[in-house]
Amino acid sequence: MNSDSQTSILIIYTGGTIGMIKNPHTRTLESFNFEHLLRHVPELRQFNMKISSRAFNPPIDSSDMNPTHWAKLVDIIASNYNEYDGFVILHGTDTMSFTASALSFMLQGLTKPVILTGSQLPIGVLRTDGKENLLTAIEIAAAKNNDGTAKVPEVCIYFHNKLMRGNRTTKTSSDSFDAFKSNNYPNLAVSGIEIDYNNAVIQKKAPTATLQPHYIMDSDIIIFSLFPGIKPDIVKQVLENSKLKGVIFRTFGSGNAPQATWLADALTEATRNGKVIVNVTQCNTGSVKMSLYETGRQLLEAGIISGKDMTVEAALTKLMYLFGKKLSPEEVRREMKCNIAGEIS
Repeated sequence: MNSDSQTSILIIYTGGTIGMIKNPHTRTLESFNFEHLLRHVPELRQFNMKISSRAFNPPIDSSDMNPTHWAKLVDIIASNYNEYDGFVILHGTDTMSFTASALSFMLQGLTKPVILTGSQLPIGVLRTDGKENLLTAIEIAAAKNNDGTAKVPEVCIYFHNKLMRGNRTTKTSSDSFDAFKSNNYPNLAVSGIEIDYNNAVIQKKAPTATLQPHYIMDSDIIIFSLFPGIKPDIVKQVLENSKLKGVIFRTFGSGNAPQATWLADALTEATRNGKVIVNVTQCNTGSVKMSLYETGRQLLEAGIISGKDMTVEAALTKLMYLFGKKLSPEEVRREMKCNIAGEIS
């Protein structure tokens, strides 16, 4: 795949449907092999750039993805950062938004594109969505401005004609090609006959910035959803766990919770004991505004932090990242309110 062009892209295959290719003889699905990929996607040879690949061995089903694998991705990108102009990560769809969110925090100082993509059907299947997703993700990863800087210097997901900021995405469908949405932030680009970039919403990066890879994520965190009839003893048992450091607290509407004394007392006690609790709405769109109703104000008084318009995936991985930096609970609370990687409007 060498050419006279200086543009170079590294494809990283972690696992997932997009890399599964049907063996024409056995009719079974086989895992990623770059030579097989070239056979099924011969258009790759038409790119006037150098394309290389790395693959997890063994490949990881996205349901098994965890912070150890995120750290491995960070290491691959950091180790090859000076050699390549952009990176395309082939990933299973189920946890792609979690990985994209995590990488947006773990790759501080990023000035090159890291584009995650995948497919709902294997790339060797006739009606696969994987071919277009892959080819366009590579084109976006290689795109540059007139001054030679990267067109999209951030961690993104490209899926079904849309380029989205990674830490703004959520998987919304298990059986549609249009599987991901960026509900609270505009798409960074839309592909049609041409790729139409929305430059106004793409992060601006100083080209002299230095990549600062981060490898440690603290998983002593839980996502906890409210529901009508939730039992006090269960909530208390969760919040009193001595190993628990943070909670993504999924509330109703604009950040509301039942006006129950036991709940306010349990949350207040937990925050006093150093636990960081972040309020994120269960709604698909919108933002947490705890001062809007009395049912939200009691959470403010209990020391709960507003997650504003962060996705659950972004709030969770941001907490993991901040605790992984060995910050104190007070420092984590302060940093959770700050926009670190474009995750908050």
